[in-house]
Amino acid sequence: MLAQYVFSSTETPFRIVRHGHRWRALCGDVEIGRYDLPEDAVRDLRDRYPSARVPRRLGDWRFVPDAPLRHLPPPTAAAMARLSAA
Repeated sequence: MLAQYVFSSTETPFRIVRHGHRWRALCGDVEIGRYDLPEDAVRDLRDRYPSARVPRRLGDWRFVPDAPLRHLPPPTAAAMARLSAA
């Protein structure tokens, strides 16, 4: 899972997701834009959705840190051999 900030409004969830070195702002599953800083994404979301009452400060959003895919086991030696042969 990628690092992200989450705010759940009464209308729809808003997320600001780390995407490489940039941040993506999403309203539900719809991408609103890409930004260099998460604060820029907050400003744009507040401007576009004033009725959602999106918090102004990132500290008021719920932060979900990067997490490895723990539900997947590490690849076996046979799987790694097949990948290197491909």
